[in-house]
Amino acid sequence: MRMMLKFKVPVEKGNQAFSDGSLASTIQSLIEELKPEAAYFCPDEGERSGFMVFDMTDAAQIPKIAEPLFSKTVWIVVQFIGIDMMNGLAVLVRESRGLANSES
Repeated sequence: MRMMLKFKVPVEKGNQAFSDGSLASTIQSLIEELKPEAAYFCPDEGERSGFMVFDMTDAAQIPKIAEPLFSKTVWIVVQFIGIDMMNGLAVLVRESRGLANSES
């Protein structure tokens, strides 16, 4: 399932992690582990932030993904593209019409 990992690194911790090299090694490890289809890094509300879109095959992967970022703020959320949205909406429409017909 396509997921998006977003993380934010507080300024002081980010400065320390940048200085000691752990920020670069953590990001490199995540990229090697997740093999993201896209990875973006930018400031967000004054903090170093990153976004990675990747395929998660099992929810049991979450602890391994999140643990290296434990001292940071981490979000892992489901992502889908336009065709996924359209397919999902079509299913909802079919199901709602089926419910409406069965209630009559």
